[in-house]
Amino acid sequence: MTLDLRGLSPAPVTPFTEDGDIDFAAIQRLGSWLGSIDGVKSLVVLGHAGEGTFLTIDEQLDVIRAFRDSVDGAIPIVAGITGEGNKVAALEAKRAVEAGASAGLVYPSHGWLRFGYQKGAPQTRYRDIYETSGLPLILFQYPDNTKATYDLDTQLEIAGQEGVFATKNGVRNMKRWYTEIPALRAAHPDLQILSCHDEYLLPTMFDVDGLLVGYGNVAPELLVELIEAGKAQDYARAHAIHERLLPVTKNVYHRGSHMEGTVALKWGLVNRGILDHATVRTPLLPLADGADTEIAAAFASAGLGKVAVPA
Repeated sequence: MTLDLRGLSPAPVTPFTEDGDIDFAAIQRLGSWLGSIDGVKSLVVLGHAGEGTFLTIDEQLDVIRAFRDSVDGAIPIVAGITGEGNKVAALEAKRAVEAGASAGLVYPSHGWLRFGYQKGAPQTRYRDIYETSGLPLILFQYPDNTKATYDLDTQLEIAGQEGVFATKNGVRNMKRWYTEIPALRAAHPDLQILSCHDEYLLPTMFDVDGLLVGYGNVAPELLVELIEAGKAQDYARAHAIHERLLPVTKNVYHRGSHMEGTVALKWGLVNRGILDHATVRTPLLPLADGADTEIAAAFASAGLGKVAVPA
């Protein structure tokens, strides 16, 4: 049975204790809150926002299990699959299934970021992962300014492979977006198309089935409304939500590096009452002095206050 991710799929952070261990109590708070929001379709763990590659194998499995338990099976858990080689990634996906993941978000082999990929190689990655694990897979389209971004033919071929049911598109090049998204729709009408353009969601909002975003950690209520406005082709409503969120967007994602967004997301969750602090793992570093105050002011201006965490 194909998973239905036509809505919001937050990519949760991984909370840590101040000593740097996984904070399972905080995972329970975060996962149960996100899972209680109508319109949230899944939680996507172990991605960039979740510092997934900074965790040991055992910790990765613990995180999958903890988020699965936090939602009590009400929504699926999607695991980021990040291993470098096909066999490594396939075994990672198999372990994820055993830990309770219902789907996998397949990252490109990281060597491709620097050197590019051989024609046909990405297709083998998805094939080998699915044949080994049986895990339903999401095609992950990286930004246009990386060498791991897939050309249209590669995307079309992967989208047609057995086991691939959705694509998370973060191409960040609107010329390509307006060419490639319609082509994917035409060739694969059942493919679920999810935007991950956290820092400028509005231009992509009217062409997609949903969002798969780290932003979903901190503003899930408003992002569910944004998705509804996009599906209704209601630009005025979508633009109003965008403007309300803009101070948050700037303070979380308009920073020197997109990686800083993970730290800022944790500060956002402090403001929402889910986390007590914004501890991250190196090589991530704390934000500059005063950033926490700026982020708090942005959340206040957007009306994003503390939430009632489900019991």
